[in-house]
Amino acid sequence: MLWRQSLVAVALAAAFFPAIARAQDTPAKPAESDRIVAIVDGVELRHSDVVASASSLPEAYRQQIDELFPALVERLIDLTLLVKEGRQLNLQDDPAVKKSVAEFEDLAIRQAFLERQIAEKATDAALTARYKRFLAETPPQIEVRARHILVESEDAAKAVIKQLDEGAEFAELAAAQTIDTAAAAKGGDLGFFTADQMVPEFSEAAFTLEDGHYTKNPVKTRFGWHVIEVEERRDVKRPTFEQARPQLEEQLSQELVSQVLTELRGKAKIEKFNPDGTPFVPAADTPEPAAPAPAP
Repeated sequence: MLWRQSLVAVALAAAFFPAIARAQDTPAKPAESDRIVAIVDGVELRHSDVVASASSLPEAYRQQIDELFPALVERLIDLTLLVKEGRQLNLQDDPAVKKSVAEFEDLAIRQAFLERQIAEKATDAALTARYKRFLAETPPQIEVRARHILVESEDAAKAVIKQLDEGAEFAELAAAQTIDTAAAAKGGDLGFFTADQMVPEFSEAAFTLEDGHYTKNPVKTRFGWHVIEVEERRDVKRPTFEQARPQLEEQLSQELVSQVLTELRGKAKIEKFNPDGTPFVPAADTPEPAAPAPAP
């Protein structure tokens, strides 16, 4: 039965391809570059139909349309034949098919409605205002570049500090003595980091040091005992508007979807019931949970 269900699913999906729609309606004149790639029982399949039929495939395949084009043509021919045979059996009038079509239509309507609401309200002005708010609410950060030597005991850390006081090179000691194997290969170099990227004890010590200085006392964290040397510090570059735009658009879209749903709920009469059919009555001191917003 599973293979039968799979074939039905494929045929239903094919029913929404532009090529099949043209078999039922008078087609608009195709662009000159939209060449015919196959004719199946009088139905013309064009380059654009092949591209459209690939839209449901994983991204990796969609990026290889040129290489996969012959196989995609064969796939579209098969889908077209399945739909043709199904229509000859009047499966378009089958209740299960009608239900699937209605569900697809509901999905398309939801997406189109939300997309239009977002497109109308997610203007450049709104995004610019959000970016300015981000800059105002996000103070400039500093990051430091530091090296460290991680050892297992306080005494071992004190011994390292004594060697540094006597003129030993920090990078050489790190390569030889640190138990942080990843950093050892780089002379203990951790690169640049902000305070929130390290455990609090480590950050507090590192950001207190002046450039070119190392800790005179061992720093204990859950990883062991550290000796830290700060090489330099710099201001973190905040993203430009264009760099931040994708994230701003995503955040604004999520807010707009929530606003739209709140407005729709405010205008609607909604009655809810428990699993046993009794009316749902929320506790007086317990706010109702917000419904999760559909993905735009």
